[in-house]
Amino acid sequence: MRDLSGVFKAYDIRGVVGEQVDADLVRATGSAFARLVGGPTVVVGHDMRDSSPGLAAAFADGVNAEGVDVISIGLASTDMLYFASGSLDVPGAMFTASHNPAKYNGIKLCRAGAAPVGQDTGLDTMRAEIEAETPVRHTGAPGSVETRDLLSGYAEHLRTLVDLTGIRPLKVVVDAGNGMGGHTVPVVLDGLPLEVTPMYYELDGTFPNHEANPLDPANIVDLQAKVREVGADIGLAFDGDADRCFVVDENGDPVSPSAITALVAVRELAKAPGGTVIHNLITSNAVPEIVREHGGTPVRTRVGHSFIKQEMAATGAIFGGEHSAHYYFRDFWKADTGMLASMHVLAALGEQDRPLSELTREYNRYAASGEINSTVDDQTGRLAAIKAEFGARDGVQLDELDGLTVRLPGGAWFNLRASNTEPLLRLNVEAADDSAVAALRDEVLAVVRA
Repeated sequence: MRDLSGVFKAYDIRGVVGEQVDADLVRATGSAFARLVGGPTVVVGHDMRDSSPGLAAAFADGVNAEGVDVISIGLASTDMLYFASGSLDVPGAMFTASHNPAKYNGIKLCRAGAAPVGQDTGLDTMRAEIEAETPVRHTGAPGSVETRDLLSGYAEHLRTLVDLTGIRPLKVVVDAGNGMGGHTVPVVLDGLPLEVTPMYYELDGTFPNHEANPLDPANIVDLQAKVREVGADIGLAFDGDADRCFVVDENGDPVSPSAITALVAVRELAKAPGGTVIHNLITSNAVPEIVREHGGTPVRTRVGHSFIKQEMAATGAIFGGEHSAHYYFRDFWKADTGMLASMHVLAALGEQDRPLSELTREYNRYAASGEINSTVDDQTGRLAAIKAEFGARDGVQLDELDGLTVRLPGGAWFNLRASNTEPLLRLNVEAADDSAVAALRDEVLAVVRA
């Protein structure tokens, strides 16, 4: 029996193409997904990786084998696939490995209305069926495949949610990282009062210029330089499947995803006073503080899109944000869309005269380390060592909602958690100032990397 524990993750399917992910596995996954959702139709999209069209086609074969029809939307960002699932009210599958290197690929799955499929909501069931080589149950005619172009509909929908037509003219640099932003951004922003300088719009799944992961500071260096060079008001960087967006200000300085979460939360609360806002446990303390100050109710949750979407459904939340620059909107089927978040930032900037650095200053209250990755052989052992080291200290609070969060007297905190997709421990630290962050960071890493 095939062991798929390394491929079926907490909230998606992902692995090395040809070794962990191949056409046979994907075809079986398509059949298992069709059985899970019950048909009659599944929408399928894919990113620009060389392996994506073939894997998407194999998945469609598996879906069709169970008598379920497929709507193929071809090249798409992940949030465009969510738009398709939401607007058509059918389950969906997006072929992408997001920001992972070119050798990887995977599948993000959702039920009708872009409702998430995670470990506890279908992935474990599918995995068990595939490992057991469950045969196709359908005995009638196979389903069909219909091709549709939904890009313009996606763009039009976003533009109904944030009106940018009346803002002051802005100079914007957009780094698509050779990912799907190069496909979607030009259509979404076309005709608006924006002077856009494009960077790396060419679709190329080998990522020839830099990794399509804007959370890593090394991958926004080109964007920062271009913003300064052309005197732009703002820079935007999208990841490989363009569901995340990272922002830099007019000086080329990064704006933290926590600050963006707080900014967008304030805008959404203005439309829905008293609403609930979800934030994962790694976002800044400033986020729940600002949500409360604007009359909202903050709800803390673990990291990961399926968990956030479940919490949004349970609470009726209007918006949610993560430290990794994923942003979720009730008005977008509770799904994440970096494009819509970027439009909110453009609107907030263009509706007033201050530069972005001043506009976002009020949302930056603490210093943070950013995410620091450590490759370790024994993730569980290293987490236990940190728990023993800090748990014995007076006044320290521990919680294990997701990994280990340690809160120290005085307000400083850190979270250490195992990656769901790579053999890493991820560390995030927040404190009053940079020196306090550095001291706590070094203390934790000394134990993690011992």
